Amino acid sequence: MPEPKLIATNRRARHDYFIEDVLEAGLVLTGSEVKALREHQVSMQEAYAVIENGELWLVGLYIAPYSHRGSVSLDPRRKRKLLVKRRELRRLIGRIATKGYTLVPLRLYFNSRGYAKVELGLGRGKRQYDKREALAERDYQRRLQRLTEREVE
Repeated sequence: MPEPKLIATNRRARHDYFIEDVLEAGLVLTGSEVKALREHQVSMQEAYAVIENGELWLVGLYIAPYSHRGSVSLDPRRKRKLLVKRRELRRLIGRIATKGYTLVPLRLYFNSRGYAKVELGLGRGKRQYDKREALAERDYQRRLQRLTEREVE
């Protein structure tokens, strides 16, 4: 089975949130949006998912207008419906109701069948000191790696 074709990742999400759970959801898109995704014309920087009226929506995802589209143009930042199983949605509603949790998109890709999918992470926001700790730990690991590489030589 072929590997999923990665369109975009949200590297900032893991910096700003503690990701506790991950789930995959389908996207309801128009044809020109799919073509724009194939050209990697997308930004996930300000995107997040919300539950409204028992449905899951992706808000703030920017898909640039397709360059060869006709006269019909859609709002590049419009809300897009996400497709998840009813059981997963009920589980998410319970988890999001807990204070401090949010759904952030982690990556956007085409699966092996060619469908656009988004990987959502259930995250709890990091405080500023948490981010500093993570940066210090990463810096420490990098220095340790450099030292071990020097000793091997």
